[in-house]
Amino acid sequence: MADKFEMTQEGYEAAKAQLEYLQTVKRKEIVERIAEARSHGDLSENAEYDAARNEQAANEGEIAELEYKVKNAVIIEKTEDNSAVHIGSKVTVKDLDLDEEAVYTIKGTTEVDPMNNVISNESPVGAALLGHKKGETVTIKAPNGDYQLKILKIN
Repeated sequence: MADKFEMTQEGYEAAKAQLEYLQTVKRKEIVERIAEARSHGDLSENAEYDAARNEQAANEGEIAELEYKVKNAVIIEKTEDNSAVHIGSKVTVKDLDLDEEAVYTIKGTTEVDPMNNVISNESPVGAALLGHKKGETVTIKAPNGDYQLKILKIN
C-alpha cells in the first residue's frame, strides 16, 4: 500500500463515515447473522454460517484498509485557482481522435467513481492532466495505445 493517500476534505469525511458504518452497524449485523446461523446446529454443513463468516472476513479486511487510508490521509486544500488542473478540478476535455468531449473530476484514489467520471489523480488520464492549463493538449499513455486530450475548461 502507498504511504500517503491524497484526499479532498469531502473524501476524507466520507471515508471516516464509511469506516464508522462498517465498524458499528455492519459488524454488528454480521455478528447477529453468525449467531443466528450457529443456532441452527451442525456448522460443518451450514452454508448460512459459512456465508456470514466470509462476509465478516471481507468486512474486517475493508475496515483495516479504510483505517490505514484514513490514518495516512493527506488532505488536499480546496482552491479556487483554475489556472491549471489539480486534485479537485473538474476538467472538460476533447478527445482529438474520437472528436468527443468529456468532463472529468480529479480526486484522490479513495474517492474514484468511474460511473460518474470521477477519476483518480493516479489514473492515466488524471495523472496526465495534472498541472496542465486550458488549451493545452496532453498525451494519455493507455494499454491500447496513446491518445490525446485537449483541455477545454477547468472548474
